[in-house]
Amino acid sequence: MTDTPRSADQGDPLDQFLCFSVYAAGLAFNRVYKPLLDRFGITYPQYLALVALRGGADLTVSALGAKLHLESNTLTPLIKRLEAAGLVTRTRDKQDERVVRLALTDAGHRLIDEALGCIPVAVLEATGMQLEELKTLNGKLAALGAALRSAPASSGGAAD
Repeated sequence: MTDTPRSADQGDPLDQFLCFSVYAAGLAFNRVYKPLLDRFGITYPQYLALVALRGGADLTVSALGAKLHLESNTLTPLIKRLEAAGLVTRTRDKQDERVVRLALTDAGHRLIDEALGCIPVAVLEATGMQLEELKTLNGKLAALGAALRSAPASSGGAAD
């Protein structure tokens, strides 16, 4: 290794990677969310599941997994913990018993309503951004995620 100083133009090479910026922002979000969610005794994935279920209509396990981009091996233990905490119920579909439907309990509704009364405001304040800026950024990130999910997987090698 050399001790040659880098030019000011180069900066940190990681700063050139969008994926690193998204990763670092995700870590920073986790740091902000953790103490807020600890007050409610839930994790961030559990919070997202409760928010998704809050809409009123019960969701199937597979629909919730698709909505949260979670595989069943991650989703099943999460649901079991929420059920054990008395926040959700699981019921078999009457027409197709292979299908499991999820719904918030009264306790689940109370918890997520209280959480949504304070967490979004605290997160907004932590960003130092205006709501409209965050809405624009969120839209761009959602479009980026959709494009990446629909892109073919890279083989990591040269094009054929």
